[in-house]
Amino acid sequence: MNKTSKDVLVVGFALFAMFFGAGNLIFPPSLGLISGDKWSFSLIGFLLTGIGMPLLGIIAASKAGGSLSDLADKVSPTFSKILGTVIMLAIGPLLAIPRTGATTFEMGIKPLFPGANQIIASMIFFGITLFLVINPSGVIDKIGKILTPVLLIALITIIFKGITNPIGSPVNTGLENPFSKGFTEGYQTMDALASMVFAGIVISSLIQKGYKDTKEQVKLTIMSGLVAAIGLAIVYGGLMYLGATSSGIFPADIPKTNLTLAITEKILGNAGKALIGISVSLACLTTSVGLTATCGEYFNKLSKGKLSYKFIVVMVSIFSTIVSNFGVETIVKIAVPLLVTVYPIGIILIIMNIFDDFIPNKAAYTGAVFGALCISLFDALAAIGIKISIITNIILKFPLANEGFAWLIPAIIGSIISMSYYYLKRIF
Repeated sequence: MNKTSKDVLVVGFALFAMFFGAGNLIFPPSLGLISGDKWSFSLIGFLLTGIGMPLLGIIAASKAGGSLSDLADKVSPTFSKILGTVIMLAIGPLLAIPRTGATTFEMGIKPLFPGANQIIASMIFFGITLFLVINPSGVIDKIGKILTPVLLIALITIIFKGITNPIGSPVNTGLENPFSKGFTEGYQTMDALASMVFAGIVISSLIQKGYKDTKEQVKLTIMSGLVAAIGLAIVYGGLMYLGATSSGIFPADIPKTNLTLAITEKILGNAGKALIGISVSLACLTTSVGLTATCGEYFNKLSKGKLSYKFIVVMVSIFSTIVSNFGVETIVKIAVPLLVTVYPIGIILIIMNIFDDFIPNKAAYTGAVFGALCISLFDALAAIGIKISIITNIILKFPLANEGFAWLIPAIIGSIISMSYYYLKRIF
């Protein structure tokens, strides 16, 4: 194997490890459970937001210049800073990072040590995270070379045994619009949002490995992204199938962490608890390391060096330790309104940057983002129980609304209006 192929695999495994964290582990089985015999349709929707969009996000960010600001500055520099801060807080200390600690305790520690103290466990978990991120130059290699292979072996063992000796058969659960459910459930992974900032870390790693040419960096970033995507597709599909085979065994409202534990125990017995404990801990730790390092890099750059990298990662680790003690289900519920607001905007930016060469002027970005935001804000209000009937009924009549794309047409219309205004302003 030549140096380039080896570097692509290492960075690809590192990307897989960063993307595959707490949400990625607990959501596919839960989605499979409620989908039952329609699990394949849910899987397609989930893969679009859980793999397709993150892969496109990596490509779009690397093509645009390697950073989130390169993507979002086309709307405005102020918007870029606001969106970047919201995304970093979401995939950082507010939601994603604390969820890794909470999931590790609920699935990797508590089942093995019932008397374990969650506060102490969280402190140890984020202490290890802090140790691994305190020197950012080694983050990618540490994750890719050490942690990811162990994680993959554990997960593939569980999936293989669950497929060759299933615990049950998928049943009809009565779920309507399984594709839409899978698509929106993929928001919880937060991977599309993370991809827009992970690209910068990947490119930095490639530069350290000696790849100075921009075109070569983009090419290798795409190749590394494909490596991560293949790994994610295998694991997502396997875990969702395992959930579907349990649809006739467990109730639909079983907590997500309990479901994954119960499935594993049925497949591998008591030994399964130890195996899932190892795999969960590694999945969560790798994601925690990647996200904490990313937060440190981002806010250090945003503050123009006024906030040091080490200070930021220490603060993120401390805050995440506190929030993680709220528990997985609470953190997941808190995440919904924020994600349904931000995700459509992220998708719009990713797709438009991919096809940036064909967009006549940048005014299109502003209109598209504003159009999507008008819908996603009402979706967020509905998620917290505030429904404005008149507006909700109108939104439901939009094309593709039942499939989860109610924001798509308003984004297109907004783009057309903003471009028209731009041209009319130039004429008059």
